[in-house]
Amino acid sequence: MNKLLLSGIYIYPIKSLGGVSLAESYIEERGLQYDRRWVLIDDEGMFITQRKYPLLSLLQVDVLDNQLKISHKDHPLETISFSIDQQTRVGIPVTIWDDLTEGFEVDPNVSEWFSRYMNFSVRLVKMNQATKRHVDPRYASHKEIVSFADGYPCLIIGQSSLDHLNEKLNEPVHMDRFRPNFVFTGGEAHVEDTFKDFEMGGIQFSAVKPCARCVLITVNQQTAAKSAEPLKTLSKYRTINNKIMFGQNLLHQGSGIIRVGMEIQIKSTKEKILP
Repeated sequence: MNKLLLSGIYIYPIKSLGGVSLAESYIEERGLQYDRRWVLIDDEGMFITQRKYPLLSLLQVDVLDNQLKISHKDHPLETISFSIDQQTRVGIPVTIWDDLTEGFEVDPNVSEWFSRYMNFSVRLVKMNQATKRHVDPRYASHKEIVSFADGYPCLIIGQSSLDHLNEKLNEPVHMDRFRPNFVFTGGEAHVEDTFKDFEMGGIQFSAVKPCARCVLITVNQQTAAKSAEPLKTLSKYRTINNKIMFGQNLLHQGSGIIRVGMEIQIKSTKEKILP
């Protein structure tokens, strides 16, 4: 096998908003620093995402000098910023799928900015660092915890997998539709399906579960337009038990710096179950 090299690192500070490309990132117990540590919730405390509200894709997030800055991709002067440490003091129940966890509203004025954009009442909440939202125990090995991400601290996808998909599409799609944390070059399409245990920068990772994809990947992250693709094409060759798989969910042990250009060192593999 040719070398597998880390070619991209991405975080999504506010769940379901635009991601941030990084040259390096610090990985913590919950995943990459700042990744999905904030989420928008409705009045019932339920998280909201692009699955139902694709216009969220037009809000870009940047991390600048201990500030989070949100700006509209089409209207760059439409912005709001706040300190990464900013939060109110009263805990709010937050529901992510089947999990009930807790967050703190960042600031009522920040929530009002998002509410105006969404045309209904939402609040931006930051995860309570004291809470422990655990990974699905069927896949956890050390009682791992996760942020406001769907279910796992990190997601990895090979560039070859996207290239293979794009060969089948009339209009190619960008990797940003799949919202990975790590992208790598080298290896055949979906070689990540064979990963079991590997190392990057001295951090131990385990690929524990293929990532099941939903309608979110049909949202163009630059325009918020939806279409049938690439879900339709993926369904023809990447389906297991009626779930469409693309990428691998990861668990990890330890903390430290991960940098673009690092080699992915495979320690053990498993059998590939899809083409």
